[in-house]
Amino acid sequence: MKGRIVSINISENKGTKKTEVGKAFVKKGFGIEGDAHAGDWHRQISLLAKESIEKMEARDLDLRPGDFAENLTTAGIDLTDIKIGTSLKIGKDVIIEITRIGKECHDRCEIYHRLGDCVMPREGIFAKVNRGGWIEKGDDIMVVGLTPK
Repeated sequence: MKGRIVSINISENKGTKKTEVGKAFVKKGFGIEGDAHAGDWHRQISLLAKESIEKMEARDLDLRPGDFAENLTTAGIDLTDIKIGTSLKIGKDVIIEITRIGKECHDRCEIYHRLGDCVMPREGIFAKVNRGGWIEKGDDIMVVGLTPK
């Protein structure tokens, strides 16, 4: 399974939309440098498919990558089919391991309040960084297998 990175998104504060950046440094065991969600925990990087965002756009919303607070907006890879423990390779060097599928929304986002629904809790996935490096918009992203335990 292979896709690509459509957008890399970061924010200085949690609970806000993220802003697109062309490239970013991903630090092992930490996440994307400069992003509020980076740190020593199981949700260092979040991913959401452009295809999932398009489902919400079909409901007359004007959305951009990062509006769901996802770090990586992807295309061409079915994130909903990926299991916990799966490793993904991004670009030339970065390896992430999927640690969580979906999330619980404690404070409903702006999108939920406008539509009564949000796709991120169901179709967003989260990962920790096992190998760092630089990533850029347009980089390939592919499943490389299950992380050995």
